[in-house]
Amino acid sequence: MLDKLVIQGGKRLTGDVRMSGAKNAALPLIAASILSEDGLELENVPDVTDVRTLLKAMERLGAIVEFQAETGKLNLTTSNVRPDEIPYDIVRKMRASVLLMGPLLGRFREAHVYTPGGCAIGARPINEHIHAFQKLGADHRIESGFAILRAPKLRGTQILFDRVTVTGTENAIMAAVMAEGETVIEHAANEPEVVDLCNCLIKMGAKINGVGNSRITIKGVRSLHRISHRVIPDRIEAGTYLMAIAASGGNGTLFAVNPEHLRIPIEKLVEAGVTVIPGKDSISIEAAHGVHPVDVETSPYPGFPTDLQAQFMALMTQAEGVSFVKETIFENRFQHVQELNRLGARLKIDGNRVIIRGGTTLQGAEVMATDLRASASLVIAGLTASGTTNIHHIYHLDRGYHNFEGKLQSLGADIARISE
Repeated sequence: MLDKLVIQGGKRLTGDVRMSGAKNAALPLIAASILSEDGLELENVPDVTDVRTLLKAMERLGAIVEFQAETGKLNLTTSNVRPDEIPYDIVRKMRASVLLMGPLLGRFREAHVYTPGGCAIGARPINEHIHAFQKLGADHRIESGFAILRAPKLRGTQILFDRVTVTGTENAIMAAVMAEGETVIEHAANEPEVVDLCNCLIKMGAKINGVGNSRITIKGVRSLHRISHRVIPDRIEAGTYLMAIAASGGNGTLFAVNPEHLRIPIEKLVEAGVTVIPGKDSISIEAAHGVHPVDVETSPYPGFPTDLQAQFMALMTQAEGVSFVKETIFENRFQHVQELNRLGARLKIDGNRVIIRGGTTLQGAEVMATDLRASASLVIAGLTASGTTNIHHIYHLDRGYHNFEGKLQSLGADIARISE
């Protein structure tokens, strides 16, 4: 049975809300637990379906999983993990299954992982991952849909990515930490989630230099040990709530956030006329006077995140005037445009950018979520629309947002989850 969200729009969001741990940081950290025979203990793990799916895959590999969803504590025991095949029914639901390749190769010198699923936002091939593994000494072949990797020995090497790839960087790091000798990764992604993974691995005993830079140096070690690590706050969740509050003309404070991870989105909100006050681990926002049109272009961190592009587009429908959103990361990330137009938005796709003519009142309608972040953009638009908006296929939303409707209700939104 599928659920839908029913939104009665037109209410200003006000109040305080606490953010969850970062889904995109938790997933590689869960995979990294394989590198230690003793496992790993994590805190601040979000209870979202992507995490639940990866934990199922970990159990199929032999891990003992103890997840306290209400507290975000996760205990992983990995002494009995083996590089077994993971059924397609599990990995088809999420792209993050590819993150198991690096740690399995690092610890066992082999991996059998089905080619990944997830959101249909672009090709996102794993050839960069495979290239890195081959440089480290692994052989690769595809058999019955599985990517099979084997390496009698992993040796340090030079890895140069053709393009910035977050999961590719994470996979290469996890394979290299237990390779013989020194590995240098050039053109590495430096997103906060990559930094969080490196910091965790260093605590486990890995030798990594250049964390947060585009050049990372890794000296291989024989083993890693068990530690406790707290997952960083979810910058994409925080950005989504900032834009929802701004679109509604409301005000509030987000707690358990790292404002430094959102410097560019905050700058764009300020440019749009919104008052944003960053604290040590909080962000306050006030948008009672509406928003002005602002142009954005997505780019790798520290640029404007592609994962906030759809939400910002929904915000710009409320701005008087014309704005542009240019997407440079994925080639198929405008599927939400048609759905936003069903609500009365005036959006036009022009190559890899969208022209937004804001200032029109949105009207409630039946819309369908096409991917994770598109779901969030439809929620933001529905919150500003007059009348009732029904958002279908919200299982996409559950992949990356913990208790989304509950947190919005605490801010005064009229939103409910209903089984269809």
